[in-house]
Amino acid sequence: QDAQGLVRPTLWSGIEISCLLEGCLVHVLALGFEPGHGALEPYRQGCAPVGPALQAAEVRRRIHAAGGLALLAGITQAADRTAGMIEGKVALKSAGPITFGPDGILFIADTKAAAIIAMATGDTKSAPTKPVKVDGLGQKVAALLGTAADQISIDDLAANPASHTAYLAVTRGRGAGAVPVILRVKPDNSLEVLALDKVKHARAELPDAPVDGVQGEGKRQSNPRLESITDIAFFEDRLLVAGLSNEEFASTLRAIPFPFQKVANGTSVEIYHGAHGKFETRSPIRTFVPFKVGNEPQLLAAYTCTPLVQFPLKDIQPAAKIKGKTIAELGNRNRPLDMIVYRKDGKDWLLMANSARGVMKITTEAIAEADSITSPVGGGGTKGQKYETIESWKGIEQLDKLDDQHAIVVRKTDAGALNLESLPLP
Repeated sequence: QDAQGLVRPTLWSGIEISCLLEGCLVHVLALGFEPGHGALEPYRQGCAPVGPALQAAEVRRRIHAAGGLALLAGITQAADRTAGMIEGKVALKSAGPITFGPDGILFIADTKAAAIIAMATGDTKSAPTKPVKVDGLGQKVAALLGTAADQISIDDLAANPASHTAYLAVTRGRGAGAVPVILRVKPDNSLEVLALDKVKHARAELPDAPVDGVQGEGKRQSNPRLESITDIAFFEDRLLVAGLSNEEFASTLRAIPFPFQKVANGTSVEIYHGAHGKFETRSPIRTFVPFKVGNEPQLLAAYTCTPLVQFPLKDIQPAAKIKGKTIAELGNRNRPLDMIVYRKDGKDWLLMANSARGVMKITTEAIAEADSITSPVGGGGTKGQKYETIESWKGIEQLDKLDDQHAIVVRKTDAGALNLESLPLP
């Protein structure tokens, strides 16, 4: 009551913050804080934060720093991230790249449709790693799908981190009649087709994808739609996506919150390409990994001819324009194919497969202090982060981490056959 005896409401400042508590999505209410306090700035941007700011303990600390009261509103998503998915047939025009998130959810990039499908595989039980060895992979896939080996392309490889089961995105046929198929490797190393006709799934469509059609002339002809998605990876509560957009700065990164809602326009990225001696905005990232530098989540991305570039994940915001930090030039006339990060002997390493320069084991030591490359690196030379070439890993065309001690690869033999096999991490 006021001095006149009237009852008047007391208004408190308030904000609801989505964050992670032991891997679960929760909502925390911040009440009575100082409006405009800088500690809560990450939560006033209109999109979810990344890294430490996404964790519940950090949310509580920041609310208290702003003089507020933190209340847990409730756990909304504990174990089942398939809630809200629809059950039915998964419509694909193409398949690959692919990657796994939590709860056996397989993310499939449909580049032709400029969309991403999150599919519940039901493959959620933890299991020990078993050796994988499938010789003559192309012939066995062709026999399974009832066609010839020259009508098969292996588009990507992903391992489920829970069950350590390998999955393959393949295409049966060529041209307009090509059909995308997802295969799974069974414990006995046989192959099976993953049924797509009655599964839980969700779909996210890119709003700013390039047009679907051939552009350019002669040897420079290409369909930019087929590079609308060049690589994907799941990190914390979102799917990270690299590719091309229809913007002037066509090279694009996205951080799409999961479960999927509306997908915003991507982040346009610019890099300095030492081998080319210039800044570039239209060359797509070929492969990338999320990686924490100190406590700061970063994205380490590799491009054709082969710059390695670092982007802070917090900078990947809708419709933003950002400039990456080139921390290595790893040689020209080469296309990076796949990259993983792993820990061995107390150190973190990057392992990158390439079209012309073998498999590189790249150090991450002193990466936080790495100098930015801003001048030409000529003559096919290298600069920046050090690496060694793993000579025994020849012919690697696809690569993923199977568990903490093993990778799984698609390898082309000297005779031209494809094999699928697990290998100890070097």
